[in-house]
Amino acid sequence: MKVEFVQKDFTETAGDGLILALTPGDLEPVSKRDNTPRLAVLFGDNGTEIERALKGSDFSAEKNQLLTLYSIGKYRVVLLVGLGERSQLSTEKLRRAAAAGVKAAQAAKSNSVVLSALDPTIEQVSDYDTVHSLLEGAILAAYKFDKYLTADKKKTRVEQFTVAIKSIKSDIGKKAARDAGSVCDAVYLTRDLCNAPANEIYPEALANVASKIAKKYHLRARILDEPEIRRLKMGGLLAVNSGSARPPRFITLEYRGNYRSRDWYAIVGKGITFDSGGISLKPAANMGEMKMDMSGAAAVIGTMQTLASLKLPVNVVGIAPSTENLPGGSAYKPGDVVTTMSGITIEVDNTDAEGRVVLSDGLYYAQRYRPKAIIDLATLTGACVVALGQHATGMFGTAEDIMAQLKEAGEKTFERVWQMPIYEEYEKQIKSDIADVKNVGGRWAGAITAALFLKRFVGDYPWVHLDIAGTAMLEEESDYAPKGGSGVGVRLLTQFFKQAAS
Repeated sequence: MKVEFVQKDFTETAGDGLILALTPGDLEPVSKRDNTPRLAVLFGDNGTEIERALKGSDFSAEKNQLLTLYSIGKYRVVLLVGLGERSQLSTEKLRRAAAAGVKAAQAAKSNSVVLSALDPTIEQVSDYDTVHSLLEGAILAAYKFDKYLTADKKKTRVEQFTVAIKSIKSDIGKKAARDAGSVCDAVYLTRDLCNAPANEIYPEALANVASKIAKKYHLRARILDEPEIRRLKMGGLLAVNSGSARPPRFITLEYRGNYRSRDWYAIVGKGITFDSGGISLKPAANMGEMKMDMSGAAAVIGTMQTLASLKLPVNVVGIAPSTENLPGGSAYKPGDVVTTMSGITIEVDNTDAEGRVVLSDGLYYAQRYRPKAIIDLATLTGACVVALGQHATGMFGTAEDIMAQLKEAGEKTFERVWQMPIYEEYEKQIKSDIADVKNVGGRWAGAITAALFLKRFVGDYPWVHLDIAGTAMLEEESDYAPKGGSGVGVRLLTQFFKQAAS
């Protein structure tokens, strides 16, 4: 994948396809005397073709409108994409316009595109955000998981992305392009991990990916195997793993971007590489989607790559306890009592509530870093999907300032979060008669009781839990995320740490 910015007008740049994001104002006449659309004038010698095409269509640059033209100047295909009214322009509208353009370009079998927008339009958005947003939308929309398709079944994918806007200074544009490329590369990695089948990505394989990332980006990796996990008495991870023939792994990646600071953040991701439900077996329908139950761990690995690539001045440890949850002969059972690394005991009421059992050890381990905050990501509950659908991540926690910053980061990236309550009245639902806590709280408020379960293992450290069950595993594609693994969390956390660094 090649990503670049050039300080040139789009008419001075050659490419297979041109994606031009426009507002209705860009189509207005040059003057009262001259009815030629402003856009047509910009195309110079090819302006007549543009004017004719506009008059022969109903394209008015309203949001989501798309007009495809062929053989205009240096471009084989030109895609005019509507942004809607200029006064309401946002970074998200730029992303979606670029995404729509790339999908149309791929349908037209283009493998390289130039993206641009006109100066009056982009005055509403900073130069950096303009370039970054156009590239984000375009690159993320171009993603396809086609590894297992034979060559003749693979569709054309755009591999080269160039933003050409003459009014944006080269240094700003190039930095935005580099940053966008780094972020999108990490989202691609995260999506690939989530979409890969469970016979390819299992705990040891996930740990190997993390080790390779650490080596490439100069992170410090520590991968705990089963004997080390037993030595640390990580009873939650071992219990969930007990039914699987594949051993567990406990993954840690450290990024130290600010040697002058002793502050650390910890991000913890649920890494269930396949979740059958264990003895409390899930229904067969759609069980294959449970290869994505490690989306939290994948997002942690992707985020760690991005932090190192962008060289952000923050210190972050990424933690990912990983196992399969299978109903083998030695599998843990409803009614079992599990002793976790913290010493807290869990009564197992349902083996399909395994993510929180595994995270109990991950969250407790995070306390070793005396973190400024602990943030966990997990495809934890169907209840959160019922509550918020697939457009918002459920957010729970004890750190109001961190949650406010995450909400701001969510609005910026459009990986939006919504704060949910964790009132103490809900705690009685996870009260056990024979252990310190029960791993399910009954039918009502399932996402809340799951969050309250996790709260037991973070001590007094500021903590935020992100339930990404709805946003990480998509039932249908969105503007720039595919059906399946969305890679959610990487862009959100990267923006959060950008804010923290500043």
